[in-house]
Amino acid sequence: MIKVGFICEGKTERKIVESEAFQLFLKSIDIDCIDEIIDAKGNGNLLPQYLGGFVDTLLDFGAQKICILTDLDNDACITLTKNRIDEKKEYLLIVAVKTSEAWFLSDSLCMAKVLKMDSFYFEHPEKVNALDKISELLFEKTGRGASDKKKLVAMMLNNGFNINAAAAHPNCNSAKYFVEKLKALA
Repeated sequence: MIKVGFICEGKTERKIVESEAFQLFLKSIDIDCIDEIIDAKGNGNLLPQYLGGFVDTLLDFGAQKICILTDLDNDACITLTKNRIDEKKEYLLIVAVKTSEAWFLSDSLCMAKVLKMDSFYFEHPEKVNALDKISELLFEKTGRGASDKKKLVAMMLNNGFNINAAAAHPNCNSAKYFVEKLKALA
């Protein structure tokens, strides 16, 4: 079993990694997640001059591999994001296209449950502002939006969000890449 430390851009990514479902997935592929999951508190803190301290902390906790989880945000492409972070070969760098909330739109079962629908499918989750789209759908279907990201993440996790379901979506390549890279580590 390999010990992996996670550095997350923000609270959304950290909550996903901390979730029971994600931790069970990691164990199922022989990955032991280091207890200290780092919230970098924004992509500006994922620059080379700041990463060293985060990496050292995780190595002190016994990490054998480091996974950095971030969003594309306003970068034009994944390569620019990777170059900004200065990807090293010892890091597994995962960049969610647009935002990691797109992964929520990609989990059709979870979204159907949240929206109180029999079924749900969103064709291109990585081509929209997912937070806005989920809020719009919530307001349309339930009469309440999701303006608070923290509450949205809790709602999705409490309704069974599963990274493998997001990865199975034909148009959510960043979730698929994340799952495949984690499996390759083990």
